[in-house]
Amino acid sequence: MFIADLHIHSKYSRATSINADLDGYSKWAKIKGIEVLGTGDFTHPKWLKELKGKMFSLENGLFEYEGTKFLLTAEVSNVFEGKGKTRKVHTVVLVPSFEIAQQFNDEIKKFGDLESDGRPTLNMSLAELADIVSKLKDVFLIPAHAWTPWFGIFGSKTGFDSVEEAFDGKTERIVALETGLSSDPAMNWMVSKIDKYSLVSNSDCHSPQKLGREGNLFDCEVSYSGIINAIKTRKGFVKTYEFYPEEGKYYYDGHRNCNVVMHPEEAIKHKNICPVCRRMLTIGVLHRVYELADRKFGFKPENAVPFRHIVPLPTVISKALKKPETSNSVQGVYEKIVRYFGSEFTVYEMKEDAIRLATSPEIADAIIKANRGEVRWRPGYDGFFGELILDEKEEGKEEGGDERKKQKSLMDF
Repeated sequence: MFIADLHIHSKYSRATSINADLDGYSKWAKIKGIEVLGTGDFTHPKWLKELKGKMFSLENGLFEYEGTKFLLTAEVSNVFEGKGKTRKVHTVVLVPSFEIAQQFNDEIKKFGDLESDGRPTLNMSLAELADIVSKLKDVFLIPAHAWTPWFGIFGSKTGFDSVEEAFDGKTERIVALETGLSSDPAMNWMVSKIDKYSLVSNSDCHSPQKLGREGNLFDCEVSYSGIINAIKTRKGFVKTYEFYPEEGKYYYDGHRNCNVVMHPEEAIKHKNICPVCRRMLTIGVLHRVYELADRKFGFKPENAVPFRHIVPLPTVISKALKKPETSNSVQGVYEKIVRYFGSEFTVYEMKEDAIRLATSPEIADAIIKANRGEVRWRPGYDGFFGELILDEKEEGKEEGGDERKKQKSLMDF
């Protein structure tokens, strides 16, 4: 079995680390315990040249650099007018070879400047994108972070109500939907019309350290066709690793500039208007799922791929030590634990007795609590990540702590 993270970005994308290159990603893939990475950004000419010059082909649709396997991926941003509204949707593209990647690039460069950003903006519809892909061999699409308000296919700001509507029915090459950091499979299972699509989870990271905050566990042939077939058929697709959706930046409704955060029911009572500035709230993922849901929370479709929530290890250590994730003390403990177990993902699956042998009681208790799912969150909203709560005593001391305890979850609908 192996873990794959198929949606990342290179140093050629905006707001990314200078270490977001093959060296950085190969190093951190080993630390995290990830065997297969998407390359991200193959649409950028400089990154594509770098990939061609440094990776060698495994002759099975995958490539290798310094012991890490890569699958050619890119994310494109389609901006177009659809049904009287400006639409902005991000989609992950997967291709099996450099030759086909170049063919894809030659087609889409007519619609946007590929050198301006690793994730290019294309002035074309999703149906036009599907037409291009349909003419290329073994190229597939995954709508990215499907529920994000901006750029998600179901997003409250610029999205649609169905995949079929978004792509004008041209869905043959769509192999999955990406849950994104602010939703998990259980939320997606509430919407019956997306049952036909497998659900994948990826980090969408902009720096190597954030690899694997979500990921996919496969038990299939380690090849392009093996991974694609596992996603499509769900055979050999063991499970996904998921953020707690509350940790995502767009879980609740709110206005970051006004310091306003609301559960959907509360937002509806306010007619989705910010009580401070009187403008429309940013409608979050929970609210949007609630709008499209035709099932109660807890329903699980047949043949659904299992999942488990994880809390990134640096986040847990940071909370246990009450120090920033970037501090030397947190990084030192993180490195020690990873060396002990061999990778970060191993820690998520490790027995509790083994965890207690690896670190101090204080940190071991925090990791075990997180692995058990005994955690709470101050939900993220309008671009703010949610905050992990390990100590219930501290929750009530924080501003808004008592109020958020009263707020409801999807199980209350």
